[in-house]
Amino acid sequence: MNDQPNPISCPDDTQQITILLPCRLAERAEKYANENGNTVTGVVIEALDTFLRGQKAD
Repeated sequence: MNDQPNPISCPDDTQQITILLPCRLAERAEKYANENGNTVTGVVIEALDTFLRGQKAD
């Protein structure tokens, strides 16, 4: 048995995923996005990337 995860294959630069967020978190993300000239998608991408890189979010 192979314990290594299967490599992720993505033919494009992006891949669509659907996530369900608690309403209050979605509202906070939307407010933050609007205040910073971003989209909720952009905020989620930045937050996830920062988290996975182990960096501290500003």
